Amino acid sequence: GGGTSLAGQAVNEAVVLDFTRYMDGVEAIDPDARSARVQAGTVLGELNDELAPHGLKFAPDPAAGDRSVIGGAIGNNSTGAHSLVYGKTDAYIEECEVVLADGTVATLGETAVDEIRSAADSEGTILERVCAELVRIIDEESDEVRERFPDLKRNVSGYNLDVLVEEAESGTVNLARLLAGSEGTLAVVTEAEVALEPVPETKAVSLLFYESVLAAVSDVQHVLEHEPAAVELIDDVLLGLARETTEFEEAASLVPADAEAGLLIEFYAADDERGREQTAGLLADRVPGTDTEAEPPAERPEIDELLAFAGLEAHEEAERDMFWTLRKSGLPILLSRTSDEKHISFIEDCAIPPAHLPEFVERFQALLTEKDRDDDAAFYAHAGPGVLHVRPLVNTKAATDREDMEAIADEVTDMVVEFGGSVSGEHGDGHARTQWNRKLYGDDLWQAFRDLKTAFDPDWLLNPGNVCGDHDMTEHLRYDDAYEYDAGFEPSMNWDNENGMQGMVELCHGCGGCRGSQETTGGVMCPTYRAADEEITATRGRANLLRQAMSGDLPDDPTDDEFAEEVLDLCIGCKGCKRDCPSGVDVAKLKTEVMHERHREHGASLRDRLFANFDSLAAVGSAMAPVSNLLNSLPGSGAIAERTVGIASDRSLPAFSRETLQDWFEKRGGAAASKKRAERASRADAVDAERKAVLFADTYTNYSHPEVGKAAVRVLEAAGVRVDVADRTDSGRPALSKGFVDKARDAMETNIAELEPRIRDGWDVVLAEPSDAVMFQSDSLDLCSGRAVESLAANSYGVCEYVDTFRLDELVEWESPAESLAYHGHCHQKAEKKDHHAVGVLRRAGYAVDPLDSGCCGMAGTFGYEAEHYSLSRSIGDILFEQIEDSGADVVTAPGTSCRTQLGDGRIEPVPADSSFAGSALDRTEPPTPVELLERAVAR
Repeated sequence: GGGTSLAGQAVNEAVVLDFTRYMDGVEAIDPDARSARVQAGTVLGELNDELAPHGLKFAPDPAAGDRSVIGGAIGNNSTGAHSLVYGKTDAYIEECEVVLADGTVATLGETAVDEIRSAADSEGTILERVCAELVRIIDEESDEVRERFPDLKRNVSGYNLDVLVEEAESGTVNLARLLAGSEGTLAVVTEAEVALEPVPETKAVSLLFYESVLAAVSDVQHVLEHEPAAVELIDDVLLGLARETTEFEEAASLVPADAEAGLLIEFYAADDERGREQTAGLLADRVPGTDTEAEPPAERPEIDELLAFAGLEAHEEAERDMFWTLRKSGLPILLSRTSDEKHISFIEDCAIPPAHLPEFVERFQALLTEKDRDDDAAFYAHAGPGVLHVRPLVNTKAATDREDMEAIADEVTDMVVEFGGSVSGEHGDGHARTQWNRKLYGDDLWQAFRDLKTAFDPDWLLNPGNVCGDHDMTEHLRYDDAYEYDAGFEPSMNWDNENGMQGMVELCHGCGGCRGSQETTGGVMCPTYRAADEEITATRGRANLLRQAMSGDLPDDPTDDEFAEEVLDLCIGCKGCKRDCPSGVDVAKLKTEVMHERHREHGASLRDRLFANFDSLAAVGSAMAPVSNLLNSLPGSGAIAERTVGIASDRSLPAFSRETLQDWFEKRGGAAASKKRAERASRADAVDAERKAVLFADTYTNYSHPEVGKAAVRVLEAAGVRVDVADRTDSGRPALSKGFVDKARDAMETNIAELEPRIRDGWDVVLAEPSDAVMFQSDSLDLCSGRAVESLAANSYGVCEYVDTFRLDELVEWESPAESLAYHGHCHQKAEKKDHHAVGVLRRAGYAVDPLDSGCCGMAGTFGYEAEHYSLSRSIGDILFEQIEDSGADVVTAPGTSCRTQLGDGRIEPVPADSSFAGSALDRTEPPTPVELLERAVAR
């Protein structure tokens, strides 16, 4: 898999085998037998996508299923939120093709115990030695296995000897299931045949609320009597974080003000009626008097003590998703700390019989209080099977914290053993927990583990140390006494997070969210990885290499040629990681810092300087149009550009308009004429129709695409907005995108000087180009400080954002054409959670809109113009092209200039021949923008 484990399973003196690029195929699906044969690198989410037409799925559902793979699921014996129904991966392994430690390829599956006895030879081949050791375990260790292995649905500590012993009683064992939870220590899985389960017909969800975590976990055993598919705990820490975060405020609004904990309970049902009966029965039992959509069943568990004080139910998919959002809302915030203290996953995976959960939680909380580790220590996750994730704050750079970490783990392991639980119910042993397996299982089984490991791997070559080795949880930590951070330069931008740029460099926690595909993960992050399938092109790869370069683990200086070209060069600055990374690792901003220092130390290339000064070049190109456009179209001009400055010869270069947006606006009478038009358009009964907006004529809108700016002016005027066009055109974006921070800052300070007085005078600032809008709203705060820039950031809007925010479209009479639209939002707007505004306005104007869950278009400003990046740029674009082709919409629309350039150079026909836009000004090589479509829909 991709090294996404949480217990340090992929940390070793070893080679990590990533099969996701070349061994990720679904070889065969047999719907009748409910089985599939898949290669080890197949992502679980992608496997389930292929199974969906058959109504089947691979049942274990780990949270990282959109990026974790079948080989990793076997290695970890993965499970998920619905383990109450489905159990663990071992139950679904039918057969595995493996490579043994000596290079032998073998197939492991169901084998008669007598056959194993016949093959046993402690001096023979690896498989013969393995058979000998298995016979010994079955004959000599079965009683100890039955005595020491926890009787739980969720136990992934140690080797799978309990399954071996249980199956041996029938006379047949499945040797492949020995690999489940072995963490790559026994063999390398290359292919597997797995059993499948039907997709549930429907689901129903309830939320129960409690005055404390202790009350919630005390209620779990009563809830389990209703036979749910999942029971998830949400504690006060996560509820508090959800309440404080704008993104989750809708979900948090469901929670009573005095709730300190909640249980999310999901049922699988054959139909909606049964689902409603299940939630009604639960609520009638646990919170009597709650109104429910169905009558509770007459027969239900006898009411015991009542612990919950409120309850809700959800049956429609959107409502169910909202409930689950509440469960998942706080974790990204927990993982986004840039302080030295982190929520470390060292003891966050204990599994306890549900009947003992209350006492376990009470004693665990008391231990954390004793160690002064109870602040923000969240208790959450899979309460149904007794698995709680607990992540205290620990600074592993400090020796005292590391000592506390080990002491806490030691005491908690004692509790686990006392309660008949497991050290790991989900995330495995690895470096974090291997050392506790001896305490959990005793010396005899610990030695049995080691003997089995030796039989499979005589020289201990395969991930040595995991499960039964000599790992120490405080060794090989990312941060310890020896860690030293030294960037080699002072940051040039503002870093408001704790620990500044260093905190951001150290933020990545390795979950691999940046490795998800467009189909399974969606979002923007990480477009280069999605096109290249190489770790170094993922956010995690870049972030970790940058941290290693700045801490001396790598010999490279981050500003040297090799590091800059091999590691950072392919970061396209889409900002997808800023939003989509669970921790919010902002690699684009980090790259800008490194580029700025690199320019200072080594100078900048001619091409970078040209792109950084594109506003000035565009002004010249416009003044020389149409001659400048003719020069660009001359035969051989592309080849010359590629040879001299490295601009791809196959890429369409910007064309320039002789009449700029500013020229046009002045010719039609400027702000005075706009005021009259706005007043005429205003309805007599309009509320707050008198708004004033300065339209910032960014470089592209002013010099290359004035038609977009004209449409923006007309739409705003139709909504009763008085418009003026700013004198400035350079937002600073071109310079910042190439790492010229000082030049970008100078441009921003000049813009602030021009625009902030207008803001104080009651004007808003509106921009047509998304990247320039985000430049004002967000990047400006990275460059400048003070009240003036904060005012500019707070009062700047993308044009559709402006219309949507103030509901200005409600003041317009629309006559939209009967066209359906495929909308591709701009990456920078997505990073700021502002890409949805265009969709809302277009829909209210009468268009049917399919908002694509798309990533970056691949053009990424100047990236797609650069010859060495052209091929990758087009590969990224192909992902978007496929989404557009699958959409079925009539017309493609995109607000970003670079996006439209990529689409115009691709295989997409933005306006088909049978569209009502055919033959109009919108029928051109590049797609129309949303504001142009709005202008088209304004009633004449």
